[in-house]
Amino acid sequence: MHMPGKLIEFESAGALRSGYLALPATPATAGVLVIQEWWGLVPHIKNVADRFAAAGYAALAPDLYDGRAATEPSAAQKLMQELNIAQAATDMAAAAALLRTWCKRVGCVGFCLGGGLTLQLAAMGVIDAAVPYYGVVRSAPDWHGVRCPILGHYAADDSATDALPELRAALAAAGKPAQFHIYPGTGHAFFNDERPQVYNAAAALLSWQRTLQFLGENLG
Repeated sequence: MHMPGKLIEFESAGALRSGYLALPATPATAGVLVIQEWWGLVPHIKNVADRFAAAGYAALAPDLYDGRAATEPSAAQKLMQELNIAQAATDMAAAAALLRTWCKRVGCVGFCLGGGLTLQLAAMGVIDAAVPYYGVVRSAPDWHGVRCPILGHYAADDSATDALPELRAALAAAGKPAQFHIYPGTGHAFFNDERPQVYNAAAALLSWQRTLQFLGENLG
């Protein structure tokens, strides 16, 4: 069970940002940031936050596009290209800090664009668990800053997976714990159940189960 989610505002570097907050019916001891795909803070991402709240986590999905969202790939690509990555990182760190006012430990789960941002947030050392779905970083951070375990979910038929060997090697060279799963017969965004052309129910369920187990082990 969880309480109805709602839009909230929080402070980030002196400015107000917004996000979708979903809370469990009983006080949570751990929190999860949910980081959007290139579409923006759309119903699917809010639904994922609701699912984490139902699993007992305080879930916050920061709106990195400041109220804008897209339904067509061309518009989504434009929004993604316009995103200030440094500002997004600041906003995500502020969102994590907000969750820490209620929770002892905070993890981050991100999809597509959000998967790459989840990896960058992990490198900032401000989260306790990181779960990138088909995430690629635009420019490699200093992986020595990672202070948390990483669990990655990737599609077998996806250009994002092509960068996985380099990511594995970089994390291993930095001595950082990470495990990655590649799901056969899947394409990019296989977790998104609002996109039937790419959604893979079996892979989505398995990745969700693995994610909950991973978060349970690392966030308590």
